[in-house]
Amino acid sequence: MLAVKEKTSQGGNKLSRLSPQNFMERLPSEILNKILSYLDAGTLVCIGHVSKTFYQLASDEALWRNIYKRLLNKKSISMVGKMLETTTLEAQARSEGYWKLHYFKTRDAWARRKWKTHLGVISRHTGLPSRTVQMLRGITWELTVTDKSRNEAAYDLSWFQFFETSVVLCWNGNLWQDYHHISTLQLHGVRRVALDCPGLKAPGWRSLMEVIDMESATKSMQDYGQDHVIELKLLKPHIVMGLWKDQRSIAFVIFTLHFHCLLERSTQGSSVCPYMEPVAKAPFDDIDPDYGLHGYQLHIVLHSSQCELMSGSFLQLFCRRDQIRDGLVKLTAIDETSFSQHTSLSGDVALPWRCEALQGEVKGRCFMTLTLLDEFNKPFWCISSPVSMKYQERPCSLFYAAEQFVIHYQDLDGQVMMNIVQEGEERPRGERVNSGSGVQHDSASAMSSGTGHRGRLQHTSRKWP
Repeated sequence: MLAVKEKTSQGGNKLSRLSPQNFMERLPSEILNKILSYLDAGTLVCIGHVSKTFYQLASDEALWRNIYKRLLNKKSISMVGKMLETTTLEAQARSEGYWKLHYFKTRDAWARRKWKTHLGVISRHTGLPSRTVQMLRGITWELTVTDKSRNEAAYDLSWFQFFETSVVLCWNGNLWQDYHHISTLQLHGVRRVALDCPGLKAPGWRSLMEVIDMESATKSMQDYGQDHVIELKLLKPHIVMGLWKDQRSIAFVIFTLHFHCLLERSTQGSSVCPYMEPVAKAPFDDIDPDYGLHGYQLHIVLHSSQCELMSGSFLQLFCRRDQIRDGLVKLTAIDETSFSQHTSLSGDVALPWRCEALQGEVKGRCFMTLTLLDEFNKPFWCISSPVSMKYQERPCSLFYAAEQFVIHYQDLDGQVMMNIVQEGEERPRGERVNSGSGVQHDSASAMSSGTGHRGRLQHTSRKWP
């Protein structure tokens, strides 16, 4: 009886070794390689996550060399040069993983060449590449949080929203610790190879865009607003940090990024070194004794984190010579006396937020994205930043007997002022950019608009190089 039990037990072990779970790994490597040779690159990447054995099989040099050849054969363009290069490389000894890496680099190079073609199509409305949103949809962004013990954690986007000339990125921080315990925040752009890898992240490259030293940033951060749940802090001119009220824990972090050079910054840096924008040659001094500076173009957008409030383009802006003071050029986009230029806002100025199951909004806050083009239609000053709408006790315009507000932005390069007038209750809800707004950036501009509220961009100024 005991002998029979022992024999049954041994038979059970034999059946266990032949179970489907171990069957594939028991096949000869030649047969496995033959099976894997029918798979595409995405499937091989997925199989490499099954086990160490399958990772080694899926990383076979012969497999990836053949996949690379198939990639070249699929291209409609002439690939004679690449095929000759491949033949030469095959005759040389290559390090392990060379063909796999070479495949991904080739795919990435073709994608970047396609991007360059799209970047050449410029919108006359904004002065920026017209297909920027289309190209950025192939990019994602990661936020790496490093604590003071040097522990790192990378977080995927919680949500994002594209606008006409900018994108808003948000990371929810429910699992983050007290912001005083955070050492740095690193923003990376991530471009991934277009592979079908269900449930897995496709291989890709990370491009460092910004490093925020939290110790110095929190010392200089400003109060930006609050509601009954959260407090908003302006960590940097383009970064808003939401804190749970009466706590130090982070609810979310929001970045607002201008489209100018955003694709290059998100793809052409390394994981430790950001992309360096080429230094543009300063335009020649064209100050005319009679006309001063002229031919500038301004495009400005006001938006919340969810929708656009106002968008306007202003052409042929100019500044007389006697208006250039202290290195600032004043450009007026909307004349206060020209009511036809006043522009309505499509809703109330407020900044909605959402974090997991909670949501709310902070009144009187929004984002402003500004693009100032020089006389050669080249971006001269580009900003995307949170701004505040503040009540004016003394009316800035005598043309409206209503409550008036002002949006004022200023940095080292220039300043923007926009006047907002609250219209009567018979008007639809919203705001109107009134007359008399401006941007100063050694060039300045003014504009106005209106809805529920009326507003105006009074002037824009920017320092002249």
